[in-house]
Amino acid sequence: MKKIFLCSLLCVLGVFKFTAQTNTQVTGGITTATPFLLIVPDARAGGMGDMGVATSADGFSLFHNPAKMTFSNRQVKAGLTYSPWLRNLTDDIFIGSASYMNRFSENAAWGADFKYFSLGQIDLTDNGGNPNGTINPNEFVVSGAYALKLSETFSMGVGLKYIRSNLAFNGTAGNVLQPINSFAVDVSGYYQSFEENYGNFNGRYRIGFNITNIGPKVSYTPGEEDFIPTNLKLGGGFDFILDDYNTIATTVEFTKLLVPTPDPNDPNANDDTGWVSGMFSSFGDAPGGFSEELSEITYALGAEYLYNQAFALRAGYFHESQDKGNRQYFTLGGGFKTNALNIDLSYLINSSDVNNPLENSLRFSLSFDLGEIFDDY
Repeated sequence: MKKIFLCSLLCVLGVFKFTAQTNTQVTGGITTATPFLLIVPDARAGGMGDMGVATSADGFSLFHNPAKMTFSNRQVKAGLTYSPWLRNLTDDIFIGSASYMNRFSENAAWGADFKYFSLGQIDLTDNGGNPNGTINPNEFVVSGAYALKLSETFSMGVGLKYIRSNLAFNGTAGNVLQPINSFAVDVSGYYQSFEENYGNFNGRYRIGFNITNIGPKVSYTPGEEDFIPTNLKLGGGFDFILDDYNTIATTVEFTKLLVPTPDPNDPNANDDTGWVSGMFSSFGDAPGGFSEELSEITYALGAEYLYNQAFALRAGYFHESQDKGNRQYFTLGGGFKTNALNIDLSYLINSSDVNNPLENSLRFSLSFDLGEIFDDY
């Protein structure tokens, strides 16, 4: 029974193939618990290479960069997302989210977010192959955040998360994995310049950072602790405002896990490393030196064309080193918006020999712009 469960679970998480993986080791990769925290939920970001730390504010800003909430053009934004997972293998695994943000004044905003990852139904059997019940492993995170403008062009945000990961046998003897209950903090900043004239077009700069999932180590099995995927995002972009109807936004984003790199000669070297010291040591602990540290940084390029604030086309590219997970893919997306409703779709085109759980799948997002309209510039 245990072997059947672990085989099924590792199939789900193994094809996930993030550099952060749960109870699995990828050559040269970094092992963490709760990798679902890094999954980008919304289709707008999904259409631009899974980026969002420095894009313009939208209904899903709380996940990517809570500091962006104070630059929202509407008082209230709410969103819903749905993404099938491993659609090539099964039809009952998915990730969904719901978000809400309220810019209650010119300079401050708050928001809340819920993300749920269902790993589907797993049938258990005993050693003789006889049915022995089913389980429905799942994970979720509840987040709250507050953002404040420190100037007309710069804001900072802070968020708090409650994390629940339940991959255990429910109601059966001899649990292999125990549920996780933990918390984490996000700290972010966002800069958006005033619109300026550059000759034939107007333009605006955007810069953002977010240190996500800052929190203690967790344990799936007694006596063994794992880091959660503390992650640094840093990005920047520029809006080419061609006229009143046409805007092209370009963005680049870099990410790095702030988790110690495993030593292949000593797999237990980080067992006694604390989560705070692990964040700082992650910038210089790679066994291969500086070149390996650089290979742990992923990057994404994205562009968005917006016509009349109503129709959007998007494209992007995501790249991860071959030695650190080898996720490489192109993305396409589109969106349509009315005065209050936004509908976005995205599609992923894999360019790596590593299977991607979002291949041949459409990501879907629905968001609402409500309340007072802000016109900062």
